[in-house]
Formats: sequence, structure tokens, C-alpha cells
Amino acid sequence: MRKKLLVLCVLVSLLSGMIFFMSANADTPVQYNAEQIYERSENAIFYIRVLREDGSVKSTGTGVLLSQDGLAATAYHVVKGAERIDGAFNDGRIVSTIEVLNVDEEKDIAILKLPDPQADAGKEAVYEALEIRENQVKHGEKMYAIGYPLKNTPIITEGIINSPKAEINGRDRILTSVQVVSGMSGGPIIDIQGRLIGIISGSLRTMNNIHLVVDIEDLRSLLPDSLK
Repeated sequence: MRKKLLVLCVLVSLLSGMIFFMSANADTPVQYNAEQIYERSENAIFYIRVLREDGSVKSTGTGVLLSQDGLAATAYHVVKGAERIDGAFNDGRIVSTIEVLNVDEEKDIAILKLPDPQADAGKEAVYEALEIRENQVKHGEKMYAIGYPLKNTPIITEGIINSPKAEINGRDRILTSVQVVSGMSGGPIIDIQGRLIGIISGSLRTMNNIHLVVDIEDLRSLLPDSLK
């Protein structure tokens, strides 16, 4: 009898431990490495080419999709004064013409609308979009950036959040050590769960290798209610 009770106690203990372990794992968000972040995000990020009235290239940058129907974001300074905006994805897709829906020059944000996805084999195609992060970032969090230094050359870099909030020229910015080069302006900063936490705005001249990110809350203020 004692042996049966002992076996029963051991089984109950093991079962309780398994339930606790499964519950703990269910509550832990999945974290991705750089390779996985790129694979999950690349189709939501596109090269931007801004054209003048005569068709010459005025500027280039990066954009990121926020919804499956083609709502996207970039930095305002990338599309400022554009007569026409074209986009290109890494899989060869070209989108033209991209519409500017809303801007905030002070915050350096532009909300874009890509052309409606084309029907594919009788089904409506959709764009891939990044999930928007809900909570604020913290000091030291690991982050990734993806952008287009050249039309056919998307790159990914990594770093940390140096400060989740810093007042720069009268505006709040996230500071990050994620490496940024020309052409990546307007591109996304992505956390280790693959969520969008802001877009690249520029670099801090007074600190080497520290870059400025527009916070997701500033971006959200320009979005339609369905995405806020």
C-alpha cells in the first residue's frame, strides 16, 4: 500500500511539474535571431525611390508595410517634395505609384498607401506586414534594423536600445546603436519578437554610432483608427 501511495505521489508531482513547465513556456514570447528576423520581415520592407517632375531621382530610402492592404510608413524627409514615389521589393516586385496619405514634418513621419494587391489565381493577394508592438521599449533591449542602402541590396544590422526616450531638438526620440547607413532612413527597427517599434529618422551628430528612431506612438498618431 505504501509503495502504491509513493508511486502515486511521484506521478502527481511529475504531472504538476509538466503542467507548470508547459504553462511557463506558453507565456514566454518566441524570440528570433537575426536570420529568422530577416526571413520573417523581408517581404514587409521595400526600397523607396522618390522622383522629381522630370523623372530624375530626388532621393531614396526604405519603407515598411503596416497592413495587408498596403498601408505603409517611412520618414517624412525621404518623401518630402516628391512628384512621384515608386517602390521595389527584394523578390523583384515593383509598385508604382505610391500615395502619401498623411505626414508630420516635425516628427519626421509619412504614412503611405501602396497600390492594391493584384488578384492571384482567383484569390485576392495581400501584402505582408509587420506586427506593431504595443508596449514601450527598455534600456538595453536588443533590436534589429533592415533597410536598403541600394535598390537591390537589403541589409540587416543589430544593436541595442541606448535610451527609450531622449529629447532631441525638441522632439522625443528612441536612441539606438543599431548600425544605420544612407538609404535606410524610414526603415523599421524590429524587436526580437519580430515586432515594429519605430522607424529610422537619422543619426545623432554629437554621439558616434547613435541613431534616432521615431517611436511607435508618434507613428500610431497618424494611422487610421483600425491600426491604432
